[in-house]
Amino acid sequence: MNTQFLCAAVVAASLLLAGCNKAPGTAGADTAAKAASQPVSIAAITADAKGFTVGAPMSAHTVYVFFDAQCPHCAELWDAAKPLVPQAKFVWIPVGLLNPASTEQGAALLAAKDPATAMDAHEASMRAHQGGITASGDMDAQRAEVKKNTDLMTRFGFGSIPTIVGTNAQTGALVTQEGASGTAALATLLGLQIPAAALPAPAN
Repeated sequence: MNTQFLCAAVVAASLLLAGCNKAPGTAGADTAAKAASQPVSIAAITADAKGFTVGAPMSAHTVYVFFDAQCPHCAELWDAAKPLVPQAKFVWIPVGLLNPASTEQGAALLAAKDPATAMDAHEASMRAHQGGITASGDMDAQRAEVKKNTDLMTRFGFGSIPTIVGTNAQTGALVTQEGASGTAALATLLGLQIPAAALPAPAN
């Protein structure tokens, strides 16, 4: 395989990041960054954030993703991360950034018996323009968790979703990214092996 071609493709893909900011009329990424009052810390995430886990529970490598249930770019990252699940454990942390439905649907996902299956169904519903998951029952505790997640994300200075926080599996360095990316670029960021299906086709 042409290594230079692969590296160039991965770098190019990593630059094509897309994310959602707060709704018009509210503070965006720049304002959030200026208001950062807490260094980004995995220890703080494990202590203060509430999410659901996708992947091997005993995996030595954990990746944290702040996401908004109303964000289409978060849906792209959800799909891009699936091929990497055998190599890492992803903790998806719902926030309420875009509109009132963000908090309600994030709470519904936290309250689901099987959040990963509920997330798949939610994203399918969103793609079909059917509105996504609906809230039911008493979810005050889950709404409070979504607010707490959002507050933590804001303290870190992040203003776009999805936001990834983790460590590079090869170097151990803390890595962060605001915005979605493809499977290959995500694997490179996290120091994981790029799945064969995500490799670019060889040049003729």
